[in-house]
Amino acid sequence: MKEIKKIGIIICNRYHTCAGGKCFRALRNREGAFSIYKGQDVEVVGYTTCDGCPGGNIEYSPEEMKKNGAEIIHFATGMVVGYPPCPYIAHFRDFIQEKYSINVVIGTHPIPQKYYITHSKLKTWDSSEWKEFIKPTLTDEETRLVYD
Repeated sequence: MKEIKKIGIIICNRYHTCAGGKCFRALRNREGAFSIYKGQDVEVVGYTTCDGCPGGNIEYSPEEMKKNGAEIIHFATGMVVGYPPCPYIAHFRDFIQEKYSINVVIGTHPIPQKYYITHSKLKTWDSSEWKEFIKPTLTDEETRLVYD
């Protein structure tokens, strides 16, 4: 029997009404940051918000996800494409990895082209740290356009 990779997804609270359509489509198609699961079965065992700045839910929700079998937690792409991108993203990642020993992947679905254009003009992602953060979700223009 094939092993199922169990993941959790944490979204930015600004998007608390998001139904997860782009994330779940990308997971189904193994696009963006979910491309690491090509050929694997994946189950989402938790989906929640950070609870708003400065991320009160980051302290507790990973514990529940881990109890439900989460091996990896993804920060939704909204955390890197929002205006401004999450200023706590590195702190959140480091905290979860240290406290819960769960790997964190920054990103879910591919970055939509409209966000890519705006953030490129604003030079939001020009630092080496941000270039690393967006790498799993950058993809190519054709794919980014599909996620507009």
